[in-house]
Amino acid sequence: MPIYSMTGFARVQIRVHDQLSYTLTLKSVNHRFLDLQLRLPQGLDALETELRKALKDNLVRGHVELALSIDRPDRAAQTKAGYNHDLVAGYIAAFAAARDEFEIATGEPDLNAILRMPGALQIDNRGDEDLTALSESVLREITPLLEQLKIMRAREGESLEAILHATLDRLAEATEGVATLRPEIEQRYQERLKQRLEAATGPEFNRQRLLEEVAVLVERSDISEELTRMTTHIGHFRELLAAGGEVGKKLDFLLQEMNREANTLLSKTSGIAGKGTRITELGLAMKSEIEKAREQIQNVE
Repeated sequence: MPIYSMTGFARVQIRVHDQLSYTLTLKSVNHRFLDLQLRLPQGLDALETELRKALKDNLVRGHVELALSIDRPDRAAQTKAGYNHDLVAGYIAAFAAARDEFEIATGEPDLNAILRMPGALQIDNRGDEDLTALSESVLREITPLLEQLKIMRAREGESLEAILHATLDRLAEATEGVATLRPEIEQRYQERLKQRLEAATGPEFNRQRLLEEVAVLVERSDISEELTRMTTHIGHFRELLAAGGEVGKKLDFLLQEMNREANTLLSKTSGIAGKGTRITELGLAMKSEIEKAREQIQNVE
């Protein structure tokens, strides 16, 4: 199963009959969750409910915009405008009641303001636009349109997967580079431990201090666990990519763990002479590759 990008676009243009055609567009970009935004003409509430269900059944994450644009020839000539009598009458009655209650001598309702209220103006075009036929056609087309979107998201996912594998290769190379330098790190810590032991066992010998120094240096000198966990995380990352599907959140969490290992490694090897600077360079390179990977997986479903 491939991994899917959250970036995609799909569009279809359909003619229902000679006087009615429409364009249905789907666009998606990255988002932490599934965020749906539908733009439909008025009067299609039932259709919107069905479209939302179809989108939720087929998509997991992403900001998804669906737009339905209706095109009808000679629409202006066939459209009859009117107004909502009850709404307008209620507004005028309320105005008159308020004027009488507060004993305002002047003032008349503003008709322009009334007609700008939502629902005040009505367009009677149902004779020309068969809403049932339109809804049925859109519901037939939403499935192939979603497949078209998925194909594009899968294609984008392939590109992301190639980038991530290249990043993992560089991360693994840096990890192996640190592993080859590990013996020298241990030697440097042994030298430091020897110096501290000599200082601690001088004229003013302090057994407790000696034990504390030994414990700290032994713990700090061992970076084998960090290297092992980093290698394990890289392997797990590759397995998730190979499995595909909805792996974006899992990969993001895994990269957080990898970044934690890189930070610990840098902390343990700071201030080491000799090739210690090389380990610092490799540790910073690891963090850089991890950050690059995190940027990419923000767009993985």
